[in-house]
Amino acid sequence: MLHAPFFVASGAWNFGHGMTWLVVPLYAHFQGLSNAEIGALFAAPVLAQAPLNLIGGAYTDRIGGRRIMLGSCLIMTAAAVWFVFAQGFWMLMLGQLSLIFSRAAFWPATWAMASELPGERGVQLGRLNAVTNMGQIVGTVLCGLVLAASGFAATFAVLAAIGVLSLVAGLATPAQRPKAPASAGHPLAAFLPLLRRRVIVYAILCAYLSALPFSLAMSFYALLFTQFGHGEGTSGVLLALRSVGSIFASLLAARFVRSGPKTLWPVWSGIVVAAAVGLVPTLNHAVPIGFWMLVVGAGTAAMTLYFQITIAEVSSSTERGSALALGGLGWSVSHLSTPLLMGFLADRYGIVVGFYVLGFFALACALLIAVSRRWAFQGV
Repeated sequence: MLHAPFFVASGAWNFGHGMTWLVVPLYAHFQGLSNAEIGALFAAPVLAQAPLNLIGGAYTDRIGGRRIMLGSCLIMTAAAVWFVFAQGFWMLMLGQLSLIFSRAAFWPATWAMASELPGERGVQLGRLNAVTNMGQIVGTVLCGLVLAASGFAATFAVLAAIGVLSLVAGLATPAQRPKAPASAGHPLAAFLPLLRRRVIVYAILCAYLSALPFSLAMSFYALLFTQFGHGEGTSGVLLALRSVGSIFASLLAARFVRSGPKTLWPVWSGIVVAAAVGLVPTLNHAVPIGFWMLVVGAGTAAMTLYFQITIAEVSSSTERGSALALGGLGWSVSHLSTPLLMGFLADRYGIVVGFYVLGFFALACALLIAVSRRWAFQGV
């Protein structure tokens, strides 16, 4: 298959990314950081992710997604090596900042590349999302097993090796011809016209809600499971179930998700996400927790496909990287606000109450999507 290296690179990168969800928060907890410090550890670097995400999208349009993807793989490898030696809040913060750089470059580049592959756009994006989540599953489960057996240093060494694998697969990915903008102006000049379009703002809101469980998976899900008495191996499996739900939803829904003002896909997906986030701590048993992790993964995948297809359909090929980067801005806002809010709530009221509050907040976002979808598509 001509494009197999692209999917291998994406899967390997997400393998490493899934490992960071478990090992980084537990490493910070092991070093004695408070819940508020852990929240800041995951939220503060996102202040840099938002502008970097936009820059990555703009230069995807200008120089091609493959080069951006390769840089992301290289940065992940360097960050893994850094974590082997990192001690204390500020060294961990620098490592997190590097991972943010990698993530900000990776998403808009690979989304744009997948949207331009031959075949039906929704199917190709669904395949990319399925490969993404498969990598996260294996990475999270393996991380829990390696961490339980060998400790933090060995786990970060495995992460560095995965980064090298993703880089090699990226080098084997066929290069796509960059689509230079019609204007020779600044690469960031396309963002203001895009933001003036209602549908783009609406898609950013959908992206925000789709990323909220993702933000929790990278920060406080592991701490909730630890508080409930589950070990590293069990926590890794429970975290991986979110990705299992996303894989099945990505493959099954790829042919059915449609954009437009009439579809109820984003509304029902948002309600599912809200219910799963709010109900996950209600019973401290692996079976109900695993069920809600599967459900939240499915809701996240459906919402992610919806905003990706919406943006791809309303943007031209010369601005698609920039438009998808704006969708990624919704993810950045979630990665910034969700850990900070959860850290505050966990320290003040307890982590279980924090999940209840975020569940109600996600429901409010779903209702806002329901009442704004017709407004968003006016004039499209």
